[in-house]
Parts: sequence; structure tokens; C-alpha cells
Amino acid sequence: MSHRKFEQPRHGHLGFLPRKRCRHVRGRVRSFPIDDQTQKPHLTAFMAYKAGMTHIVRDLDRAGSKMHKKEVCEPVTVLDCPEMVVVGIVGYKPTARGLRAVSTTWAHKLSEPMLRRYYKSWYASKKKAFSKHSATYDAKESERAAQFVRLEKNATVLRVLCHTQPSKLKLGTKKASVMEVQVNGGSMADKITFAKSLLEQQVSVDQVFQENERTDVVAVSKGHGFEGVIARWGVSRLPRKSHRGLRKVACIGAWHPSRVSYSVARAGQNGFHHRTELNKKIYKIGTEAAKTEGKGNATTSMDITPKDITPLGGFPHYGIVNNKYVMLKGSVPGPVKRIITLRRCLAPQVSRAAQEIINLKFIDTSSKQGHGHFQTQTERAKFMGLTKKDLAKQA
Repeated sequence: MSHRKFEQPRHGHLGFLPRKRCRHVRGRVRSFPIDDQTQKPHLTAFMAYKAGMTHIVRDLDRAGSKMHKKEVCEPVTVLDCPEMVVVGIVGYKPTARGLRAVSTTWAHKLSEPMLRRYYKSWYASKKKAFSKHSATYDAKESERAAQFVRLEKNATVLRVLCHTQPSKLKLGTKKASVMEVQVNGGSMADKITFAKSLLEQQVSVDQVFQENERTDVVAVSKGHGFEGVIARWGVSRLPRKSHRGLRKVACIGAWHPSRVSYSVARAGQNGFHHRTELNKKIYKIGTEAAKTEGKGNATTSMDITPKDITPLGGFPHYGIVNNKYVMLKGSVPGPVKRIITLRRCLAPQVSRAAQEIINLKFIDTSSKQGHGHFQTQTERAKFMGLTKKDLAKQA
């Protein structure tokens, strides 16, 4: 028999230790792409919400593959992307201990979802956040101008403060998520001009990403609570007649050193971990369902009737997608309704597969709550005929 290192390698990546619950729900961007000053100023990240999954059919255009020019069926994830609002500008300069803030400038008006982020209990608070700032905003025009001069002179990194709009979704929360989004491209003066033009403006996902490019996904995975070593690390069960249980690790180490090594599989928290997945292909960026004028935002050449991305009956545990959406290839960490951070690729790929142009032939919008047979309500009514509800309405 070969060495166990090759026959039965250990389970679970030690690079992700400790497997603790994440301290926050939103995926934090810990590194932004390297700044290329030859490009125009642009944003490098966007916040979205996971709606659910479906599947698509397309012709694979990849010379050298056995599936070249053949139909493939692939799973995709749909992210609901309401517009973000830019409410501030902050500049940083490098020091021996990392980046240090040079100056921060806030917009005049801050919406209620943004202010709710500053309070644990909004209804019991005095709602004083930024009230003094709004009252003295016009009087401090010269001070703000001096801040921008200081930014242009000292800062090397510029970021804008953005927040989501939970009122455009049915999340069960009214508190906005806030993050810093780095501005890349152009000189510092160009960056400041670009950031000032975005203040108090809404930023949509198609201003940050385009179809057929790739993106990094930063999110917190689905939590499973306290679990044993079989589920948490994937180790093998012990023989049937094992003493004192079999879903365990039998030997947890030598007598000396008289402690358990960190690399030994143990029971504990599984899931709700911060994870980053690189280079996810963007298959489609859809427009709002309410503004498509009956054309549908998921209609393809194979569809009989126009249709929107929301499947019949809505996405399970989510509902209807009324905003712009992003369709990514494969799965995304986290359950539905979880906030997902999309970031421009940190390590962009230049392979033929990465540059492939995606032409969708079919997007499945049948019911996800059972064995769906119909793509739209119109197709269902045409096949099934009048229902009791329809007869009641006619009466």
C-alpha cells in the first residue's frame, strides 16, 4: 500500500483556520485591484443580493473542446442589484503601518436607511446622526474645498462611501449596508472629479461591470451551526463495533506533547465563514422588469412568449426580482437574501475560455417549487384553460 499521504490525504484546508463564525454578514473587500492610471476613472466593486439559482442552455464556443459548437446546460446564480447611493469620499496615504486616512467628505443629504446603520435601535434613538453636519453644510463650503486640495496633494488612494437601498427589496430589514469602493484609473485630480460627480447619485451595476467579463465574489457562506467531525471535516467513520461511538476521530495525537494539535479534526462551528471566489463569469446583466415595456428581461430566441427572470411562483424564500440583475455562472456562497460583494478581478485571466462571448439560447423560468412545466403564466393559461379564479373574475 502506498503512503497514506497519497492514498488518504487529510480533509479540510488548514489555510482557512480558525473555522469560526464570521463577525459580519457582508463580504469585506480586503484588497482592491491594482490601479492602472491609463484607464478612465471607474468603480471597482458593487453590492448585490442573492435571489436564487436556475439553469441556462447555450452553444459552447471553445475550439479544442469536445463540446465545441454543441449545446451545454449550465447552472447559474441570479443576483438582485438595486442601485447603490454614493454618500462620501475618503482618501488614504501609505504609511509604515498601512493606509492612513487623509480626509473624509460627506454628502449633504443622507437617507434614512444610511442613518439607521448608526443605531442599534432606530425607534428608541434620538436620531441625531449627521444633524449638525446637515445644518452647517453650506457654511463650510470653503472647508470642503480645502479638503479636496489636501486629498489631491497627499492621497494616493481614493475611495467612495456607498450604501445599498433595502427599501427596493423585501429583506425584512431597513438598515442599509455600507462599504468603501475604490476608484481606479486616471490621476488623483481625475479621480476626485469623478467621485464628486457621483455624490448623492445612484450607481447601477452596469456602470461597474459588463457582460462577458469576470468578477470576484466576496460573501459569507451558509451557516450550519455546531457540527461533528464527519460533516465538518469529512473524515471516515470508525468500524461498526467501535466503542463509545463511531462518528469520531479515534486517535487525536500522541501522549507527548500532551496537547491536541491544531491540525487534528475536531467538532465545532461549520459554515458562516468569510470566503472569496475568483473569476466568476458574468453571463448576463438584465434590466429592471418594470421598465422593459413587455419585452421581458430574460427572453431569448427559443421563447414563445416574453418573460422576466423571476420564475413562476417567485424565487423560493426570496420572491420577485424587480431591479437590475446579474447572472453568474455556477454557485455563490451564502443563502438567499444574503448580501454579496462583487469586485473587479484581482487576477484577471487571459485564457480563451475567459474571453468567450456568451450567447444564451434559453433561460429556465419554470417554477422552482416543484416540477415546473411552463415558462410563463401566459403559456400555462393557454395550455390549462380557464381556472376557477378566472371564472370568478368574469362573473
